Amino acid sequence: MHATGTGLKGAGHAVPAGVGDWLARRSSRADDWTAAELAAAKRGRTVSVVIPARDEQETVGEIVRTIRDELMERTPLVDEVLVVDSHSRDATAAVAAEAGATVVAQDAVLHPLPGVRGKGEALWKGLAATTGELVVFVDADLYDFTAGYVIGLLGPLLSDPGIDYVKGFYHRPLAGAERSDADGGGRVTELVARPLLNLFWPELAGFVQPLAGEYAGRREVLERIPFVTHYGVEMGHLIDLVEWRGLDALAQVDLGIRTHRHQGTQALGRMSGQIMLTILDRLDTYGRLVTAEPPATLLAQFRRGAGVRGVERELVLTDVSLTQRPPLASLHSDPMAAMRDSA
Repeated sequence: MHATGTGLKGAGHAVPAGVGDWLARRSSRADDWTAAELAAAKRGRTVSVVIPARDEQETVGEIVRTIRDELMERTPLVDEVLVVDSHSRDATAAVAAEAGATVVAQDAVLHPLPGVRGKGEALWKGLAATTGELVVFVDADLYDFTAGYVIGLLGPLLSDPGIDYVKGFYHRPLAGAERSDADGGGRVTELVARPLLNLFWPELAGFVQPLAGEYAGRREVLERIPFVTHYGVEMGHLIDLVEWRGLDALAQVDLGIRTHRHQGTQALGRMSGQIMLTILDRLDTYGRLVTAEPPATLLAQFRRGAGVRGVERELVLTDVSLTQRPPLASLHSDPMAAMRDSA
């Protein structure tokens, strides 16, 4: 598959060494496969879909129904759909169960292991609670979800044994009060993740959406990498996998358009802090950068409020410390590893 077939090409300057060739061989489109073709290619292998969800009652039901109707009942491509309820305050769990998903509470998985808050924790627990040899992760806040998301992510894994992990990419529109930006939705990607990857892991520069919440991998590989418990989880995956498996074991698939609920600026700031700390941790882990002191982990932000002496800005401090779960495979021999490594 050529990168030009996915709308990917270089412009103006040469891309980092090896990335251009990787783009040509490891970028594809979701419609390169059909569900029936991939179901035939399974050859006895099993597929799990994991959906981490927190307060997503408006969208999670339709996502589950689409997967069940099109990829389980109509075509036997997916074997199980699991929704990990991440401390929802609404009817997310009930809506997902009614739509046909198996629903587990995040803290109930691997009990009595103490629970940790965060998206990455939900993903790790979802991996632990499923059995599929191939695991697909899908966010629960998508408004325009189609079966093509799952089909596209499974395509490279079922057609090429050399691929271990597949990331989705898409156009991410950002709608505002006065105008709409067709590709303005990836603000943390463009302002934080992409510049840092280009600085320290330029071999990953070819990923259009390095922070995409839609991706898939082989269980034997996923169970041997750690999961950052917060929003740095996707960044940690890419870095750990390119260091361990090499760039050629990674691929990406064009899933079309992704419309979802957007976070406010301050929430994006907290996500950015977590992602930056994840990259700093990996720089230290792989000997890419040595610092005299560890980075501070308290993020100072300001919000409207009474504040001090009537000032309209109130100081808010958030701890964005990095915590992570160890590879699931390590728990088989050392059940206390997750407790120690997340402390």
